[in-house]
Amino acid sequence: MKQLDGFMKGVNLGGWISQFAEYDKHHFDTFITEKDIEYIASLGFDHVRVPVDYNVLEEEDGTPKEDGLKYLTDCRQWCENHHLNMLIDLHECYGYSFDPLKKDMDREKFFYDEELQNRFFALWKRIATTFKDYPNQVAFEPLNEVVLQSVADAWNEVAGKFIHMVREICPNHVLIVGGVAYNNVMSVPLLNLPTDEKVVYNFHCYEPMVFSHQGAYWVEHMPLDFRISYPKTLEEYRKAGDELEADLAGAVYQEGIREIGEPFFEDIFAPAIAKAQKDNVCLYCGEYGVIDQADPEDRLRWMKDIHAVFKKYGIGHALWNYKEKDFGLVDESFSTIKDRFIEIV
Repeated sequence: MKQLDGFMKGVNLGGWISQFAEYDKHHFDTFITEKDIEYIASLGFDHVRVPVDYNVLEEEDGTPKEDGLKYLTDCRQWCENHHLNMLIDLHECYGYSFDPLKKDMDREKFFYDEELQNRFFALWKRIATTFKDYPNQVAFEPLNEVVLQSVADAWNEVAGKFIHMVREICPNHVLIVGGVAYNNVMSVPLLNLPTDEKVVYNFHCYEPMVFSHQGAYWVEHMPLDFRISYPKTLEEYRKAGDELEADLAGAVYQEGIREIGEPFFEDIFAPAIAKAQKDNVCLYCGEYGVIDQADPEDRLRWMKDIHAVFKKYGIGHALWNYKEKDFGLVDESFSTIKDRFIEIV
């Protein structure tokens, strides 16, 4: 399968200019600096995925914020200084958020609302114009994690318009587009997009969810003290998910997949791999990881299994997350396995 050169080994900068605790200039100026980019490069990564929320880039009425855009332009320069590529991911747009903590969010409206979409396209036109001179360094991801599977056709239409619009400004930039159901790997075959050699299919993988999100405070009905190890059998993960009654529906409930380990990831990736091969595009995993509540050695075993499959099929990937957000690579919870993790990236 084709490989996405320059975007094979990455890490997310989540929590910086997206999913921050509060809108705070001091946080934006200090949470990620050029020293972080230099360190990421020293570990052997080739790119960073940079989630950004619309309210960093524009006011609620749509008025552009130049100071917000500067965080992205500065990061691009830092990346150039240290020979890294950069994926700009619009993590939230005006009128849509994946964030499960935003319980009053209408997660369907954006996909059928022309006014909201026009606002979305206007923001992306501004981003694309700003970075149009960096086709080999900067890639674009239109929107993070479309939650509802029911909007798959509407999302294809929006994403198709995004591709056409950006191509008028940036004919040679990499465009990385994911599917529905929180960008689940099983939803990649539902993508129906205008493709070219620089369009890439994207997915996220936190399977089994009951393991990767054990004790997660944002998962409804998940006890904060719940713990489970890796690997266990499919049946054990299914049973744990059923007993918790949490929002953990995922690939472990699919029929016809093999037991947990490398074969499990091969099986759940297979439809996405087949779709990418059929459409002659690269495949990319924009997020994967295990919460810091899990045992570190279990986390590493999971990482080894998923990385083996990434490598076998040439799937580019970006770890969630570099710093904090309950998954941080540089956090104390990762310290005992970080060196061994770097060896397998």
